[in-house]
Amino acid sequence: MTQRNYRACLDHVLKWEGGYVDHPRDPGGATNHGITRATLAQHLGRPVTKAEVKALTVETAGEIYRPRYWDKVRGGDLADGFDLVAFDGGVNSGPRRGVRWLQKGLGVTADGVMGPQTQAAANGAGDRVVVIQRACAARMGFLRGLKTWSSFGRGWARRVADTEATAVAMATRSAEVLVDEAAKARKAVRNEVSSAAGTTVTGVGADQAAGLPGWSGWVIAAAVVIIIFPLVMRAIHNARRAAAYRAKAQGISQ
Repeated sequence: MTQRNYRACLDHVLKWEGGYVDHPRDPGGATNHGITRATLAQHLGRPVTKAEVKALTVETAGEIYRPRYWDKVRGGDLADGFDLVAFDGGVNSGPRRGVRWLQKGLGVTADGVMGPQTQAAANGAGDRVVVIQRACAARMGFLRGLKTWSSFGRGWARRVADTEATAVAMATRSAEVLVDEAAKARKAVRNEVSSAAGTTVTGVGADQAAGLPGWSGWVIAAAVVIIIFPLVMRAIHNARRAAAYRAKAQGISQ
């Protein structure tokens, strides 16, 4: 049982949810500590004003998060690291999705329900690092497909990278493991950048060698962009992951 982790997981969530925000493109409207006006109204059992949202305390936010997110993903029954993955994902995108991403990491049916099969798989997981990384990769795949990615994507990606590194730190409590994962992420960046560069050179070379008409160059250029864009995006995210792992390793070593 890891009920003791609730405060640590909550602190992580609050760090990324931030303070009072009323972003015009956020469908939740005014929020504070990640709590929307509608959610606060439900908690208090009455309508609330934006001023009340702005005045929301961390203590009240914690009272709201526990039953609505932590308990729904059964964070208190999950191993160190798995609890954060499900909880932070649940806060960001809904408890069922938080559970679903953990299930994908575990390789069980991703139905969003923390039932006996999922619990057994979580308890018997051999390599928690791999499970955490797969779960966070599934979360990133979902977020990239959202229409609001252009507005919030950078922050979401940084949050997922930090959640992954923090969860691995909780699961292993090893600076050595974190340093090793940072090195793996850096190597992935080099490989993806090299692949992107190689694709660009190959595309230009093919155009020149074939002696195709001028307009075909635009077609080939567009095809090259389509091919290399995912590589570049993965490289950028792996760079974020490497930085997050390094930061956690330094925190443990100090």
